[in-house]
Amino acid sequence: MPAETLAEAERRLCGLVNALSRRIEGHVREHASALGLTAPQAVALRELTGPMTLRELAERMCCEPSNATFVSDRLEEQGLVERRPHPSDRRAKQLVLTSEGAALRDRLIAALTRQSPLSRLSDREQDTLQELLLRAVVG
Repeated sequence: MPAETLAEAERRLCGLVNALSRRIEGHVREHASALGLTAPQAVALRELTGPMTLRELAERMCCEPSNATFVSDRLEEQGLVERRPHPSDRRAKQLVLTSEGAALRDRLIAALTRQSPLSRLSDREQDTLQELLLRAVVG
């Protein structure tokens, strides 16, 4: 394929990925606001699938650890998470959802999965998209 054609195809694909990202971000922002959260707080709750360190949370949120710390501090002030000693590293702490945080996370996940920008895709199409994106990201 000629370089100009490849460049145009990549430009279109990048535009679509960016458009999907903006739609997902808007979807998260809308549902976070309805639950009294900021979008970063909603992302943190979505990603807190179990006890994890701030560094692990930052990786999942795709942000700097200082940003994850700021967000988790707000969640802790709201009584949604708490810091506990790490079971195998005396120097580390883990973030753990409180019962209130777990209940809010459940409501958030339910809201995010309703009318998600990805819900137009079948389960199989979503799996295929995930596989393709992983190949592009991991290389």
